[in-house]
Amino acid sequence: MDRYAQVVCTLCGSAGYPKTVTPGSIAIEIMLWGFFLVPGLIYSVWRLSARHLACATCGKTSIVAVRSPAGRKLFEE
Repeated sequence: MDRYAQVVCTLCGSAGYPKTVTPGSIAIEIMLWGFFLVPGLIYSVWRLSARHLACATCGKTSIVAVRSPAGRKLFEE
């Protein structure tokens, strides 16, 4: 899904642009890099590879593009 395309959340019904969510904690990542090089690298790679788009209002991943048939139906309601 395009980060710059408008989406509709199927749970809360809000429409707008999604936000990028990175799981994990930046504090843990810094601590691991400070003390242990290999675990810090593994944790950083995991955080970057697990990024996903989510609803900007509720933070859930149940979003559909406004251009899609389901998105048009939700957007009209």
